[in-house]
Amino acid sequence: MIKNFQNIVVLGAGKSGVGAAVLAKKNNLNVVVCDDSKISKESTNTLREHGVKFYQGDYMPFISTIQDILVVSPGIDNDHQLVKYFLKSSKPIISEIEFASYFCNAKKICVTGTNGKTTTTLMVTYLLENAGYNVKAVGNIGQSYAMSVALESIDYYVIELSSFQLDRMYNFKSDISIILNITPDHLDRYEHDFTKYSKSKFRICQNMSKSDCLIYNHDDKVISEWIMSKDEISYELAPVSINEKLLKGSWLEKEQIKISINNKKQTIMSIHQLAQQGKHNLFNSMAAGVAARVLDIRKEIIRDSLADFQNVEHRLEDVAKIHGINFINDSKATNVNSTWYALESMQQPTIWIVGGVDKGNDYSILEGLVKQKVLGIVCLGKDNSKIKEAFGSIVDSFYEAESADQAVQISYRIAKKGFNVLLSPACSSFDLFENYEDRGHQFKNAVRTL
Repeated sequence: MIKNFQNIVVLGAGKSGVGAAVLAKKNNLNVVVCDDSKISKESTNTLREHGVKFYQGDYMPFISTIQDILVVSPGIDNDHQLVKYFLKSSKPIISEIEFASYFCNAKKICVTGTNGKTTTTLMVTYLLENAGYNVKAVGNIGQSYAMSVALESIDYYVIELSSFQLDRMYNFKSDISIILNITPDHLDRYEHDFTKYSKSKFRICQNMSKSDCLIYNHDDKVISEWIMSKDEISYELAPVSINEKLLKGSWLEKEQIKISINNKKQTIMSIHQLAQQGKHNLFNSMAAGVAARVLDIRKEIIRDSLADFQNVEHRLEDVAKIHGINFINDSKATNVNSTWYALESMQQPTIWIVGGVDKGNDYSILEGLVKQKVLGIVCLGKDNSKIKEAFGSIVDSFYEAESADQAVQISYRIAKKGFNVLLSPACSSFDLFENYEDRGHQFKNAVRTL
């Protein structure tokens, strides 16, 4: 497909866009990068190093009808002026992941879902590394797939995919796909239509054939109903359940993880041996284990890997215990469902730091857990009205903070020995922070200065 394109416009000069531009240049294509804001020093240095032309700010006068294709970064929607320009011209608009796949012959294991994507992506990568595979984790996890394809020789990619990336993927094909769960998120991007959001997630299966495998959450009603609605499925199915005994895929028997792939049933390990505890991490571990068995990795390697896997930063990360108070960084929880898992895992009374840019959140699913576990709320955002409305009558201690440092100081003051202080915002970070990583780092720095 790419042979028809010679003139590439890349919109967005973050890791994704810069990676796509470098890959285009490496393949002798004409490429220009455009960004609405000032491009970072790191990005400009990389673009200059590879001889890529770029514009920042008012770039529309430099865009001409000779441009063949637009590669867009994940956060850019159809209302953007350059996207509208290409739509009007009926020219292709694709994601960096789609673009990179045109130049990649490696096997691809793709992971999507509302929650747990990063943890599962890293688990699968860790399993393959321990089995001796030449593997790399890329995509929404923060490393550019396109940049890796441009500069490295990799045999297996584990690609974390958001709905935004999947929306602009058309010819891409995954060898193994994992769908973890589908719950309401980013509904502001999808006209508050959950069905549209769900369809984006299911695009991970497009173009898969009989030699490919879909690993999916059998316990998730949205996913199971979608599977049942299909008259014909061309690829292999490997369901995962923590509630039911299955004939294939993975399930639990007397707290033992069972996996059956290609009619080979094996007991992998006890759930108590898993490095990552909690219901959500149990499912993530089982899904990763199934992916490893599809690749015929030995159960001993799977067991040992899942027993010592260390989770990603900013996801239920223990920061410090100060005067008996546990500070936990869950800044990566940018939606209500992620925060539900965080609150569900709390075993001590909790001061909850919540708030940011609301994405159409429905906080009602948290009410029971908040009543049961939360003794104080500290709002960390510019507009906290929805949070106050949802929990103001449930929690007596209710505070507002304008910085991570202030939120930590308030939490430390109202917490007691044996309490948890949990940063699990349920919202995006862009009102007060650069991204969720910045929010998490500022939280950890504030804790360490107590």
